[in-house]
Amino acid sequence: MSQLHLVKIKSTESNDVIWTKRNKKQVPNKLALKKFDKTLRKHVLYKEMKK
Repeated sequence: MSQLHLVKIKSTESNDVIWTKRNKKQVPNKLALKKFDKTLRKHVLYKEMKK
C-alpha cells in the first residue's frame, strides 16, 4: 500500500495554498518548504496545515 498522501501547504506570508504529495514513512514530520508565492512574486516558506 502506498504511503503517499495529499497534503495542503500554506504560505506563511499570504493566503496562497498549494496541494502536494508527501510520503509519511520517509517524512514523518510536517512539511516546511520554500516555494514561489504567485501573489507576492517571491520565494516564501510554506508550512503543512490540516485539510
